[in-house]
Amino acid sequence: MSSNEEREPGALTRAYRTVTPPYRGHPDSEMNTIGIAYALLLVILIVPLLPFMIVVWLVGKLFDALSGRRGGGEPSP
Repeated sequence: MSSNEEREPGALTRAYRTVTPPYRGHPDSEMNTIGIAYALLLVILIVPLLPFMIVVWLVGKLFDALSGRRGGGEPSP
């Protein structure tokens, strides 16, 4: 049985037969450029809106604090 196992190649030792050449990784600078442009566009849009988002957040925190002081606004059972 051991001689039979030595003659037959296992799944890892078999040759991988294909008609396409093997893939070799390469840097994709075009996609990197698109990603950087997308990130810059998001930054350009978010930075001018940041003060308004901070004001809305602060007003929300203020209303939460005021409603918490008054007992939450819901009657207790």
